[in-house]
Amino acid sequence: MTQSTTRAAALATEGITKIFGPMRALDDVSVSIAAGSFHALLGENGAGKSTLVKCIMGFYGTDAGAVLLDGARVVVHSPRQAQAHGIGMVYQHFTLVPCLTAAENLVMARADAPRLINWRAETRALESFMDRMPFRVRLGAQVADLSAGEKQKLEILKLLYLDQRVLILDEPTSVMTPGEADEVLTLLRGMAERKEITVLMISHKFREVKAFCDSFTVLQRGRVTGQGDAQAATIAEMSRMMIGEAELRTRAPRQARPAAAPRLVLDAVCAEDEMGKKVVEGVSLAIAAGEIVGIAGVSGNGQSALVEVLAGQRQMTGGSLSVDASPFHPRRADLDRFKVYGLPEEPLRNAVVPRMSVAENMAFRGFDKPPLAGRFGFISPARVRAKGVDLIRRYNVKTSSPDAPIETLSGGNVQRAVLARELSGDVDVLIVANPCFGLDFASVAEIRAQIMDQRNRGAAVLLISEDLDEILELSDRIAVMSDGQLGLPMTADGADRAEIGRQMGGH
Repeated sequence: MTQSTTRAAALATEGITKIFGPMRALDDVSVSIAAGSFHALLGENGAGKSTLVKCIMGFYGTDAGAVLLDGARVVVHSPRQAQAHGIGMVYQHFTLVPCLTAAENLVMARADAPRLINWRAETRALESFMDRMPFRVRLGAQVADLSAGEKQKLEILKLLYLDQRVLILDEPTSVMTPGEADEVLTLLRGMAERKEITVLMISHKFREVKAFCDSFTVLQRGRVTGQGDAQAATIAEMSRMMIGEAELRTRAPRQARPAAAPRLVLDAVCAEDEMGKKVVEGVSLAIAAGEIVGIAGVSGNGQSALVEVLAGQRQMTGGSLSVDASPFHPRRADLDRFKVYGLPEEPLRNAVVPRMSVAENMAFRGFDKPPLAGRFGFISPARVRAKGVDLIRRYNVKTSSPDAPIETLSGGNVQRAVLARELSGDVDVLIVANPCFGLDFASVAEIRAQIMDQRNRGAAVLLISEDLDEILELSDRIAVMSDGQLGLPMTADGADRAEIGRQMGGH
């Protein structure tokens, strides 16, 4: 990569409009990003952020407007054309080939990759390239063997290797440890300050926006509602630009509670994957009534498998579970008897039937019991619908109708619908996994408030999240899961962010 101080390019959109059928996804959107800027693109889910960057990258054609690079209009009809102009993007999901090495992924990404590759020469050139980069990955490692953080670093390095002058990053730190995230963003910020690259970052994390970005743009319902200096603007000001004057759910303060006996106990729990490899190994944990225990960790370290065990979706191969000192088996009868409720990650895949209605999905926990069922167990559609209407109102679920398929709702409203189902009764144990991943600011505030409400009412809450800020904000105690094993819990008040990050990285 050339080390010229003039490599970075100015990027702008001029009056971009994009229409999908009856919906105007973008309406006269103009954004100007100076060369060498580290710019944040903010907005709730559905605000138009992804549509805008896909227009810039050539995935979508625009109905009006233009993309400008260094002040000149450019034609971008495909990602390949964007790459030719020096614009590259790191997506939320990896685009690497798992069975190839890091070096092979880099070389094969080139438009001019030769049919017959001289790997000795290519390896020397890649080593020289890595020596100039702010961070490295193991060139000879197979991508499938890299950690999630290393894969994300490789995605960024791929753009630099392809000589991209503008980097668009879509939630780039969601799979990184806190240490990796700060390291990568610090180094990219340094490159931007030296005018080597320009960065446009989509993020929901205000901490990262304030720490690394110099400017920002906010979209709401496809229109620009605010722009400015990321260092001068307050988080409250940026939030208002994102959600308007709507009232955010204020979370109740954490109530002091007397010491209580353990309510949910995991004793040496083990589980295996489909190949017989241990994915949960000897996990022991006790959670008291009125306590939130947060489990932090990078994706793929056994957290999802542990949630599946507790939900009855994965068989335990060792250990035991108990609730209030009685054996607990995660089947429907025990889930009801011990009042165990949960919000799994990816609820549209794990917690609902997408094509069934919102009201029907909200009835899953009690559809065959009074009052939703009659004397002989027959389901009453009228009662199911009436219950759905009530929960939709109480939990502020935005839907066109209780009869609409739940798959038509936004991600945040699917979460609200599942929470309405799970939290509308008495809850003694609550298990939540990545409850706010990818959600907008208002939905995050609502869901975190609901979790704290249940804790204050006396529920034992197990919170599993890859968002360390969320763990630190909500938890009474924190433990780190790495390679299927759980570290010793620490009190949240005395938790050291850097130490948690090191443990998340397996150190």
